[in-house]
Amino acid sequence: MTPASLVPVGPYGPGRVVLVAPHPDDEILALGATLAQLSVQGHGIHIYAVTDGEGSHPRSTEWTPDRLRAERPLETERALAQLNIRATVERLGFPDGAVAAHEKDLAQRLQLRSDDTVFVTWRHDGHADHEACARATLAAARSSGASCIEFPVWALVPGHAAHKGLQGRRMRQVLVSPVFSAAKRRAISAFGSQLLADAGTPPVLTPQALSVWQEPTEWLLA
Repeated sequence: MTPASLVPVGPYGPGRVVLVAPHPDDEILALGATLAQLSVQGHGIHIYAVTDGEGSHPRSTEWTPDRLRAERPLETERALAQLNIRATVERLGFPDGAVAAHEKDLAQRLQLRSDDTVFVTWRHDGHADHEACARATLAAARSSGASCIEFPVWALVPGHAAHKGLQGRRMRQVLVSPVFSAAKRRAISAFGSQLLADAGTPPVLTPQALSVWQEPTEWLLA
C-alpha cells in the first residue's frame, strides 16, 4: 500500500463521529487509538454494533452462539472503558456471517445526519460482513449527505487474501498519540473470547494479526 499522506486525528466537523462495526472488536482493532483521541477532542461518538459476533466460533462447544452474543458486547464495553472513550453503542442485532442478506435493512437502520463523519470497514476487506457493512453505510451516507471514510481491518494483515488489494492504493496514515496507542494495546486484551485457543482451534485473533493492529499507527483509505 502507498501512504498518500500522514494526517492528524481530527478534528472533524460539528456533527457526530459515527463508526459502523460489523463485529465487536473491529472498531478497537482498526481505530481504537483514533477514537480515543477524538473522544478527548470532544467529539460525540456513536458506534453501530451491526452484529453481536455470535458466529466467531462455529464448531465450539465452549463458546456457543448464545454465550458469544452475551459476552462479546461486554468485551467491547471493557475495551472502550480502557481507552476512556465516551461512546453511545447501538446494537443492531443482525446475524453474524449473514449481513449481506440484510443490506438494505441495515442501510435504513443507520440514522445518519448530514454533518456526521462516518467510519466503516473497507468495501474490499476480505470478510463478507465487513464488505456488506461498507456497501450499506456508503448508501446511507449518500442518502443523508454524511461524509464516509473507509478503513481496513483484515486487509492490513500480510498473508490475508484481501491484503493484496491494498497494493498501490492511496492510504492515509493517522498520527495517533503514543499514549493512546499504548492504551489501545491494553484495550485489545479485553477481547478474551477472540484471544484464547479453543479445543485445539487457534484463536480468532492470531499473533500475526495482532502484531499489525498493535502497531503505533492506524490507517484510512484515501
